[in-house]
Amino acid sequence: MQQNTSGISLEHLVEGDINLTPARGQWNGFVDNQEVKDLLEKDAKYFLHQSMSTPCLDVLKHCEGSYIQSVSGKKYLDFHGNNVHQIGFSHPKLINRLKEQLQNLTFSTRRYTNEVAVAFAEKLVSVTPQGLDRVLFTPNGSSAVGIALKLARAVTGKYKVVSFWDSFHGASLDVVGASGESIFREHMGPLMPGVIRIPPPITYRGIYEGREEKALEYLEYVLSKDNQIGAFLAETIRNTDVQIPSKHFWQEARRLCDRYNVLLILDEIPIALGRTGKMFAFEHFGIEPDILCLGKGLGGGLIPQAAIVTRDEYNIFQHISLGHYTHEKSPMGAMAGLTVLQIIEEEDLLGKTCQFEKYMKSTLHRMHRKYSLIGDVRGMGLLWGIELVTDRTGKKPALIEAEEIMYECLRNGLNFKVSKGNVIQLSPALTISEEELQDALRILNEAFLKINTIT
Repeated sequence: MQQNTSGISLEHLVEGDINLTPARGQWNGFVDNQEVKDLLEKDAKYFLHQSMSTPCLDVLKHCEGSYIQSVSGKKYLDFHGNNVHQIGFSHPKLINRLKEQLQNLTFSTRRYTNEVAVAFAEKLVSVTPQGLDRVLFTPNGSSAVGIALKLARAVTGKYKVVSFWDSFHGASLDVVGASGESIFREHMGPLMPGVIRIPPPITYRGIYEGREEKALEYLEYVLSKDNQIGAFLAETIRNTDVQIPSKHFWQEARRLCDRYNVLLILDEIPIALGRTGKMFAFEHFGIEPDILCLGKGLGGGLIPQAAIVTRDEYNIFQHISLGHYTHEKSPMGAMAGLTVLQIIEEEDLLGKTCQFEKYMKSTLHRMHRKYSLIGDVRGMGLLWGIELVTDRTGKKPALIEAEEIMYECLRNGLNFKVSKGNVIQLSPALTISEEELQDALRILNEAFLKINTIT
């Protein structure tokens, strides 16, 4: 197993931080509240341990707006949020609407529909491009991707799918088979047959070194050689380490899918609903998917809710079950989804996100010029990645420094994800205030200052 000089296994530096650096031990010493310590010990005792989830950092008691709060009273500006917090945590309108729904219909039995599920479907179709006008609901993103893969097989009559290495589309066994991250596939084989993975068009590093034409050549070569490929499954923008292909890449990829009769499935589960400054990330690139997968923030951080949106022409499989999930038309989930879409519009979160994008971009690029530790800054809307390197020429990942900065920020009240071991990912609530945003970036800048990396 390949290791770097810090002793950290490079194979495990994927979705998020793995809590194996010396900074982790220092954080444990920082936790001095006995109630927190006792609950963390019980958590470690009863839950199965797994990468990126355990050991836990703290014990939460409350979440509201842009903040999460520990039982000890410590507050963190949450720039992670598992990507469910587009409308912030505990939005009062959503809570009130769910309370009202609890007084009425709480469950919808199979073969029955309900008014709120229909209203949610109608609203969701109204905010997607014309032609994407059929939906299926499901409680989680993994199953939404699973439905999309099944639908693609039924529509095309072809069972193979192309996806990117390092992609993440969910944690269930079928979707793990179609994803590209090793940490989810280890010990899991054999997985779903017919998956062809190709290198992603990463701009800062990777085998193409930003030469997207090579990535497109690879995609076309694969599609031209195998007429059993029925789908291309991809994240429009990779969420965790914030990889953003160009408009040219996506338009050419869309053209290739059309040419080879391949359905384009776009997974926007973590990045849709305003995160990038538009309702859906694909709108930035002048394309449309054949199947769109949504989730996470669709439930407003209160109710698990996901969906696929697709074309009416694919509505020809009444004789098979594509989803058939128990909570498919959940009145609670539907009310959450409907209300989230309404809040995004009523509070103009798209406009607000575009406004704050300018501030984040200028501040982070100023830090890039100031600190040699920062190799690259990339993002849009309120989704940003800061890639840390020990030297800008060799681009060697700064693994220890990334976790030192993460824990320093935690000590000062800012929570975020570290992806790939060296990419700080910043993803605040879209409802964040200007003062809160400034405070968060101040904490981040002071963390960089503390480890003395000014050029």
